[in-house]
Amino acid sequence: MFTNNQRQEERTGKNGTPRLQYLQELVSQFQNATDEETKERIVANLANFAYDPYNYTILRQLNVLELFIDCITEPNEKLVEFGIGGICNACAEPKNAATIVEADGVSLIIKCLSSPVRNTVNYALGALYYMCDYNRATREEILRPEVVDLIKRYVAAESASVSFSNLAKAFLDKHVHANP
Repeated sequence: MFTNNQRQEERTGKNGTPRLQYLQELVSQFQNATDEETKERIVANLANFAYDPYNYTILRQLNVLELFIDCITEPNEKLVEFGIGGICNACAEPKNAATIVEADGVSLIIKCLSSPVRNTVNYALGALYYMCDYNRATREEILRPEVVDLIKRYVAAESASVSFSNLAKAFLDKHVHANP
């Protein structure tokens, strides 16, 4: 369920932590964390906040989208998975898409299509589906022949993964077949 100011006040209560402060604390904890498991938990938590438009301004203010982009460059597959999940959750919003594009995130999202982790690939497909609508340059970067060929291979892999296949089909139907 999406949040609004009234719902947020009800959930926080008189003595609760305001959302901005709570998310700032999470970001600080991530920055100060030394073990991978703690970082994974925090990024997963931040990614959960990225689905709700109520949080978008705060996430941009705290540079959480850039944190997600940094995570998808890590060797830790869980950080990559949760980072791309956060990007996927937030990228349909044009201001968030702009932040991702400005941070050179599109090429990193494309690299996630080759991940051995199924969720990472699904999140990358979802993110690219939305990012393709951002602007012409981003669309051209995403619809390069090698990227489209990879997505076509996911369509063909229906017996191995229906979720890859269905999402890849939706991507091609919207962004390739509809605009030959």
